[in-house]
Amino acid sequence: MTDFSPFANRLGKNIKHRLKWAKRLQLEAWRAYDRDVPQFPFAVDIYGEHAHVQEYDTGWLMSPADHRRWLEGAVEAVAFVCGFPNQNIHLKQRSRQKGLQQYQKTGSTGEDFIVSENGRKFWVNLDKYLDTGLFLDHRNTRKTVGDSAAGKRFLNLFAYTGSFSVYAATGGAVSSESVDLSNTYLEWAQRNFALNGINPQAHRTVRADVFQYLQQANAQNKRFDLIVLDPPSFSNSKKMHDILDIGRDQIPLVRQTMRLLESNGTLYFSNNLRSFSLAPELAAEFHIRDVSAQSVPDDFRNKKIHQCFEVKHR
Repeated sequence: MTDFSPFANRLGKNIKHRLKWAKRLQLEAWRAYDRDVPQFPFAVDIYGEHAHVQEYDTGWLMSPADHRRWLEGAVEAVAFVCGFPNQNIHLKQRSRQKGLQQYQKTGSTGEDFIVSENGRKFWVNLDKYLDTGLFLDHRNTRKTVGDSAAGKRFLNLFAYTGSFSVYAATGGAVSSESVDLSNTYLEWAQRNFALNGINPQAHRTVRADVFQYLQQANAQNKRFDLIVLDPPSFSNSKKMHDILDIGRDQIPLVRQTMRLLESNGTLYFSNNLRSFSLAPELAAEFHIRDVSAQSVPDDFRNKKIHQCFEVKHR
């Protein structure tokens, strides 16, 4: 029988260390544990009075019965340390993702509830999809966008549930467009807008393939002062005009996006492809600064969770 005390002890120490930090920064959603003890390959995220527990696929071989008992032990350990009832522990098994798996339904319904972050509020659901509606590792960049958005026109590409747009709008952006192919997530974004008192006339959601949107927006001579480009690493969605591979497609994607950016504007280009390397052609064409060290928040500090670049015209 597995001894879960090393896992429970580390989780407890992490939570004690992070709790005052989270309260000081007005965060109700944050990472408490991420494979800190190799024998327990979980990520544990706190969302208010709930814990989101993800088991990473290690390739370990266990019988179905042993694996079930092992997962039950992990859930009991998290519930005990956090002081949450078992029904507030939301367990998922996370394999290596391909395409849009992170957006696919799990088969569970779950309940939507609200968490706050830096004075903003967001709807999350810890059961229905592999991801929750709020990417915690982009918290710092969201705040950067909110702090710099006053008086600006904002564009959010691959917008997901619109969290960057919420920060921009509440930070004083005069307008925004949030572009995504998924009606589900654009409706979720609209609910987040309503939750934060954002005017839907000034802050629009646009259902479109991003590449097609960029072509049309350039043809219409649209211009923005602040843009976030946060594509998936890979997407083969049937709704898309073509397959997206960010390592391969970064050059046309960034170039087309930069055509929409005002001469003194800023683009934040981010992705979570671990093997990603910025194309030399882009570095020669634009002024690009790797801001990953600042964009990765403290609760993800020891993990290569994403890369983020600040891109400006030369």
